[in-house]
Amino acid sequence: MTTPPASRPPSLRPAWAGRNYTLLTAAAVVTGLGNAGALIAAAFAVLDAGGDSGDVGLVAAARTLPLVAFLLIGGALADRLPRHRVMVAANALNCASQAVFAVLVLTGEARLWQMAVLAALGGIGQAFFGPASEGMLLSSVTAEQSARAFALFRVGTHGSQIGGAALGGALVAIVGPGWVLAIDAVAFAAAGALRGLLDVSHIAPREPGGGMLRDLREGWREFIGRPWLWAIVVQFSVVNAVVAAAEAVFGPLIAEEHLGGARPWGIALAAFGAGTVVGGLTMMRWRPRRLLLAGSLCVLPFALPSAALAVPLSVPWLCAVMFVAGASVEVFGVSWMTALHQEIPEDKLSRVAAYDWLGSIAMVPLATALAGPAESAFGRSAALWGSSALILLLTLAVLCVPDVRQLRRREPEPVAEGTPVTEPLAAPEKL
Repeated sequence: MTTPPASRPPSLRPAWAGRNYTLLTAAAVVTGLGNAGALIAAAFAVLDAGGDSGDVGLVAAARTLPLVAFLLIGGALADRLPRHRVMVAANALNCASQAVFAVLVLTGEARLWQMAVLAALGGIGQAFFGPASEGMLLSSVTAEQSARAFALFRVGTHGSQIGGAALGGALVAIVGPGWVLAIDAVAFAAAGALRGLLDVSHIAPREPGGGMLRDLREGWREFIGRPWLWAIVVQFSVVNAVVAAAEAVFGPLIAEEHLGGARPWGIALAAFGAGTVVGGLTMMRWRPRRLLLAGSLCVLPFALPSAALAVPLSVPWLCAVMFVAGASVEVFGVSWMTALHQEIPEDKLSRVAAYDWLGSIAMVPLATALAGPAESAFGRSAALWGSSALILLLTLAVLCVPDVRQLRRREPEPVAEGTPVTEPLAAPEKL
C-alpha cells in the first residue's frame, strides 16, 4: 500500500511569485518603511541643529546631485557584475551613512557639512542601487505574470512609503529624528540581508566587456534606438520636474495661505498615495493590449493637481483630484515596467534603467530652484497653470509617436500541462 504524499501547507504568496520576486518585494517594503520616515527625520535634524529652510534644501541637493552624477556608471556596473552584489553593496553604504548620521544627531554633534556629506553618500548608494534593482526585478518574473507582479510590487512599495511617512513623522515628534535615522539604518541592513539571498543562477553569465565607456555606448544605442523609450523619458523629465516644483514649493505655500496649514496638505498627499495603491490593484487585473497607449492616456490626469492648486480648490476636491491623479499615473507606471520587461534584452536592463532614472530626476533640482523666480515673474497661479499645460502638451506629443500608440502586449507561448514552473530565463535578444 502506497502512502499518499503529505500535502503542502498553504502558501501566503501567489503561486506565480518566485523566490527572487518575493525577496525583492519584501526588501523594498522594508526600505520603503525606513526611507519615508528618514526623509522627514533628516529635515528636522537639520532644523534642530540650527539650520533654516535653505540648509534643508542644501542637504537635499547634496543627496540629489551625486545621484544624478553616478546613475549611468551604476547602470553600466549593474549590467557587468551580478546585480544582487551591487544592490547589497549599495545597501551597506546606505546603512553605514545613516548609522553615522543617527549617531551624530543623537549625540548632538551633527554639523551641516557632515549631514551634507552623509546625504551625498546616500545619493551615491542610490545611484548604484536603483538601476541594479530595476534590472533584477524585471528579470525575476515571467512574461505571463509580469504586469500583475509589477503592480503588486508597486502596491507594496507605495503602501510602505505611506505608512513609513506617517510612522516616521510620529516617531520624530515622540523620540526625535536621531532614532528614526537609526531605524532606517537597521532597515537597510535587513533589506541587504534579504537581497543577499537572491538566486542569480537563471541569468546567463556576462560576457567580458570592452570597458565602461563601451558599455555606456551600448546602453545609449539601446535607449536612443527605441522612439517610444526616449520619447517617454524626455516627457517625464519635464513632467516629474514641474510636479515636484508644484508639490514641494507651491503646495505647502497654498496650503498655508488658503487651505488651513500643513495638515490638509498632508491629507491631500496621502490621498495621492492611496490613489497609487488603488491604481496598482487595478493593474493586477487589467491587461491593456496596447500597453503604452493606455499608460500614456492615463498621464493626462496628472495635470489636474497643479490646476487644482492654481484655483485653488477646497480640501475635499483637492483630495479627490490627488486620488485620481495617483491612480491614473500608477496605470502608466505598471504599463511602463511591463513594456521594458517585454522589449529590453536582459543584459541591458540596468543600463536602460539608468538612462530612464537620469531622465526622470535630472531636471527636478532645477525646477524646484526656478519655482520661486517663476512665481515672481509670472505669478503663482500662472506658473501652476503653465505646469498643467506642459504636462498636457508633452503627453499629447508623446501620443503622436507611432510606437507609443502601436506597441502591443505580446502574449506568452502556452505552456504544456505538467511543465514545471521555474524562475524566468534571461530575456532573449530582440531585434
